[in-house]
Amino acid sequence: MTPLAPPLGGDQLLWFLVQIALLLAVATLLGRLAMRCGMPPIVGELCTGVLLGPSLLGSVAPGVAERLLPRGAEAAHLVDAVSQIGVLLLVGLAATQLDFTVLRRRRSAAVWVSGAGLVVPFVLGLALGHALPGELLPAGVDRTVFALFLSVAMCVSAIPVIAKTLTDMRLLHRDVAQLALMAGTLDDVMAWFMLSVVAAMAASALTAGAVATSVLVLVAFVAVAVVVGLPLLRRLLVRIHASDEPRLRIPAIVVVIIVGATVSHALGLEAVFGAFLAGALVGRAGGSGGLGALRTVVLTVLAPLFLATAGLRVDFTTLAGGKMIAVAAAALVVAIVGKFAGAYLGARLSRLGLWEGTALGAAMNARGVVEIVIATVGLRLGILDIRFYTIIVLVAVVTSIMAPPLLRIAMRRIEETPEEQRRAVLQDA
Repeated sequence: MTPLAPPLGGDQLLWFLVQIALLLAVATLLGRLAMRCGMPPIVGELCTGVLLGPSLLGSVAPGVAERLLPRGAEAAHLVDAVSQIGVLLLVGLAATQLDFTVLRRRRSAAVWVSGAGLVVPFVLGLALGHALPGELLPAGVDRTVFALFLSVAMCVSAIPVIAKTLTDMRLLHRDVAQLALMAGTLDDVMAWFMLSVVAAMAASALTAGAVATSVLVLVAFVAVAVVVGLPLLRRLLVRIHASDEPRLRIPAIVVVIIVGATVSHALGLEAVFGAFLAGALVGRAGGSGGLGALRTVVLTVLAPLFLATAGLRVDFTTLAGGKMIAVAAAALVVAIVGKFAGAYLGARLSRLGLWEGTALGAAMNARGVVEIVIATVGLRLGILDIRFYTIIVLVAVVTSIMAPPLLRIAMRRIEETPEEQRRAVLQDA
């Protein structure tokens, strides 16, 4: 039997605690500063890692940065593990708030918004990838593979950031927010699938069988979760409600969300998708109430840590030179215009109003850490070099910062319905 790994050494534990305390403190302070500027805390929390990472502190005082936030694999993995729990619980809790009555009534709108929000930026990203001068492309990368990867990066949304933004702005009870979450989920499912296809192309292993297998695994996972998992979850919640230990509700739901993420990851899908599906099933089974304590911990501790950690690998100092700045500007325009126009077009085609379309375009435009994860995959596969990695991360940060003020402007012009007011009361319970 293999012996257990030794516990953390004293020095490792010390600096792990320093990192957690520093990231959380700065994220909280910047989040409060963002609120004073009329923006949700997510704006400040996203900037925390950028300020403490190589983009600022690492350039101005590299010795201090290395001492405070060691970049070794072991130290980074410890913080990453905590932040991953945060993002999974954030997404899962957001999914518990989905109102399936609204989604059934407006499912065509979600499909239209998601579909147009994928196609328009994908086409524009493909055009940008093919228009770039050959000398600017990463060395040794096939242009078609690079252009397809860029297209995937342009069309993705970020359920974690959308969920955090809507939660911070207390908008999850609104119908438009429900549609944004559903359309964003559809977008992310398709984006992760397309990413797997492009990754297979980069590895010269793309076959029709592999694509078909990926689709079948995804469909089977959702089907089994609904047919088998939902009834079991209902029984579990009924037993907890009837027991003398109602406090078991929160740890039970946390376990359900983590198990959903685990199964999804084991199947080769994105763990965040499994957490979202598990949270949606919890809400469908009537388990969305009584989670106020968990929601407070996730939103004020774990989620800020997750958002702060995401920026630590960003290095904007690598983006230098007139040509690369022009490429970065073009990528920003394609990402922002493509996603916003696509989601807005989908909303209008489904007969939603002007301001509803504007709100959906603003929400869907947030890329957040999902974009950073995709950039990391591209870097690992050799499809991106550090320059294009930085550009894609720049898109993630800018679009996430843009979303809240645009959402606030649009939502002020959409009248709140009695049903939405009732849902708000239930969510605050």
